[in-house]
Parts: sequence; structure tokens; C-alpha cells
Amino acid sequence: MKSFADPRYLYARPPYSGRAQSPPGNEAEMQPAADHGESSYTGHQLLVGRRALITGADSGIGRAVALAFAREGADVAIAYLSEEEDARVTEKLVLEAGRKAVLLPGNLDSKQGCDEVAQAAVSQLGGVDILVNNAAFQRTASSLAETEDEDFVKTYEVNVLGMFRLCRALLPQMQPGASIINTASIQSFDPSPNLLAYASSKAAIASFTRSLANLAMEQGVRVNAVAPGPVWTPLIPSTMDKEKVKTFGSHTAFGRAAQPAELAPIFVFLASAEASYVTGEVYGATGGQMPL
Repeated sequence: MKSFADPRYLYARPPYSGRAQSPPGNEAEMQPAADHGESSYTGHQLLVGRRALITGADSGIGRAVALAFAREGADVAIAYLSEEEDARVTEKLVLEAGRKAVLLPGNLDSKQGCDEVAQAAVSQLGGVDILVNNAAFQRTASSLAETEDEDFVKTYEVNVLGMFRLCRALLPQMQPGASIINTASIQSFDPSPNLLAYASSKAAIASFTRSLANLAMEQGVRVNAVAPGPVWTPLIPSTMDKEKVKTFGSHTAFGRAAQPAELAPIFVFLASAEASYVTGEVYGATGGQMPL
């Protein structure tokens, strides 16, 4: 159980290690190690009997959400690109919670890849009640001229089209009471110039969430998004300049980056019946930055 101590000092503060990783990064090389709630998250049976598909669930926010969902009673399909070692750790956490874990490697940058992941999740879990679109692609560029076509297209293929395709594939089989949760970002509303493609894709996610919410409610399905500020995940040392990695999150009111464990409870709330009157919302956890 988390302490009510000063939240500025609950977790490691900058400077962090500037050690670079190759994209998409991995948890084993994180310095300091990220906290996904392994020793702190306590479930309260909020998702008993639910079946969740979480993309990008091998590490970072996705792993923390998978762990929390499992401890709340849900079976979890763990979708990931190629980070087998990280995915196996997430699988172990889900199994230790006494829930079913399904590993689904695959690329979400194509319709075929999305359809295969969706079909496998439905087949192996018996259906999907909760879809968490969390997988993301990010690259930095110091100027518009240095922003490559390939990176821009890839960003939208994974972040926006991947989300759209999974929603389209899975919404028809969802029953009333089901939930879709998309991972947006503070970048949706306060974009950084060196993250042009990523920030604009996250703005698209926020807009898509609000649009889909009205359509999905026609069958009793809620759609929401979570917009984190800086979170200490492998995406950071594998895509950002090492000097920015060292000071990552220092500009927030907390003076530090969030840990994945601090985001997971928001996803649990939005997936649970406790949020029965919540749809079309974008929940911020930005460390005191610009209000959403």
C-alpha cells in the first residue's frame, strides 16, 4: 500500500541515468528501475471476470496496467512488438495474480497485424471486455526539415491507425458495460516542438476518443483516455537525447517523472463499474502541468 508521504519524494528524482537504449528499449536497462506496482498495488476485485487486451503491455504503463487489472480479477492479453523478455515478465506478474495471461507478439502498424491481434485475443480469452490502446511509436527531431516522412507515417500508423483498427475490430463483439481506454498524453494539449509527429498523433487520439464515445454508447460501451505527463518508461532513454533523459520530469510540480505504477489506478477506475457515468473523458495525470 502506498504511503501518504510527500508525493514529491515517493519515487526517484532526477538526475536519471542518461544511458541510451536502442528503440523500443527494455526494462532491464532502466536506471533507475521503473516501478509498475509490483510490491504496492493491491486489488479490490473491481474487474472480476473481465477480459482485457492491452497493447504495449510488455513494459512501462502497459505492464503496470496489466498487473493492476490482473490483481483486480481480469484475464489479460499482453500485446507487444518484439520485446519477448519484457513480455515474459509481464506474463509472470499476471499469472502470479492467479489470472490467465496470453502473449500476443505482433506489429500494429498494419490492418493485418491489428486484425490478427484482435482475433487472437478474442479466441484465447473468449472475448474482450476491456481494450487498452497503449502501444506507441515516438521519434524526436530538432526541426521540421529533420522530420522524416517514414517516422511521421510510422507514428500515425501505430498510434492512431492501430488504435482505430483495434477499436473497429473489437467493438462489435463488446457487450454493454465494456470499456475502451486510449493512452493520450500531455503532448495532446501542450506539444513539444521536437515531438511534432508524436504530439499531433496524441492530439488525434484525444479527439478520436471523444468522437467514438458517442458512437460506442449506442451499444453501452464507454470510451475514455488517459493523458499522462512525463512517465519513466523504456520509451524515454530509447528515443530522447541523453541530457533530456537525465532531467526528465524535473519541470513538473513534483520535480520528477511519474512511475508507471502511478498511472495504473486511473486505468482501473475507467475500466471498472465505478466509472459507469464516465465516457468521452480525457483524464490527465500530468504532474501539475497545463490543465486538459
